[in-house]
Amino acid sequence: MLKVLKIVIAASCLSLSLAFAFRTAPASYSLQSKVNVVVIDAGHGGHDIGTRGKKARESNVALKIALALGHKIKEDSPDVRVLYTRDTDEFIELGERSAFANRNNADLFISIHCNSTPNSHSVRGTETYVMGLHKTNGNLEVAKRENSVILKETNYKQKYKGFDPDSPLAAIMLANYQSAFISSSLRFAGHVEKKFRSVSDRDSRGVKQAGFLVLWRTTMPSVLIETGFLSTPEEEEYLNSEDGQDEVAESILQAFKVYKKQMDN
Repeated sequence: MLKVLKIVIAASCLSLSLAFAFRTAPASYSLQSKVNVVVIDAGHGGHDIGTRGKKARESNVALKIALALGHKIKEDSPDVRVLYTRDTDEFIELGERSAFANRNNADLFISIHCNSTPNSHSVRGTETYVMGLHKTNGNLEVAKRENSVILKETNYKQKYKGFDPDSPLAAIMLANYQSAFISSSLRFAGHVEKKFRSVSDRDSRGVKQAGFLVLWRTTMPSVLIETGFLSTPEEEEYLNSEDGQDEVAESILQAFKVYKKQMDN
């Protein structure tokens, strides 16, 4: 009887999550392939510093990489319109980040972040995520950490219809809303990880899928890039340096160039 009750409760929770998702799903989207507008999202900001190392704060590192990347794209592709969800140290709600990209009819959304793990000071490498079902506990924990930003927003329960960033079921239901763009998102993510290896000789931890709120309602191919681990001293030093930030931005630029050429042809 107890087992049956647990199943019923789980099913009810999933139904509620799905109901929330369908009520707030994007109304429309375009499947055009050319890359004319890129929105670069520096994760966190303002009173939300994200994860941190001994010196570096994720919000600061992400912003510097985002601005460097935008500058490089503008220089390489003057025809591309580059926009930022933030270009200063300010707090932007997760829902507004995707809404900003949608309002500006972006063709690609790139969210820049730094990783962390509480259990080790030696884990290193890059990860690029697309919206989807988390396939490992590690993926789920990254998504839960990034989604927990909503706890810093006012009235988040009302804005996100009761979404609980700690709920695995909530992460599952988010996966349905990038299905139209999953192929292009995976393509760009794959180029990013390849260029991290070839351009900057980074350890790539691969392309992964998980339920991220910041990617959820974007109506274009979208990725979230974890540029390295601030919890690992060597990676923190690298990501906190101008050379390291420039190298990360250059790697993403080279991936963008390959992706744009493929999509524009």
